[in-house]
Amino acid sequence: MKLYKINVNGKTYEVEVESVTEKESKPQQKKDENVNETTTNVLAPMQGKITKLNIKVGSEVKKGDVLMVLEAMKLENDILCPVNGYVRQLLIKENQKVELNQLMLVIG
Repeated sequence: MKLYKINVNGKTYEVEVESVTEKESKPQQKKDENVNETTTNVLAPMQGKITKLNIKVGSEVKKGDVLMVLEAMKLENDILCPVNGYVRQLLIKENQKVELNQLMLVIG
């Protein structure tokens, strides 16, 4: 896997890219049954401004935790964690404006 930064319409995103040849050349490993390798994307439910971040990359989070506060139309909205896990990627920062369905963070 390689990590790249891309710019789309003036916004910067970090993406991981895996080449098909890298995947094929890796030997098959047995998966540990206790390790959950799924990820959950947290998207902005509306456009607004992130006024408070309660997490950082590597933070352990539990379902129902308040991850951040998003201000929209002068109302503060708590963004709750949908699953238990750890913050793998954080794609936003405090005082940043977000658009509807913008990827804000990845939990794994």
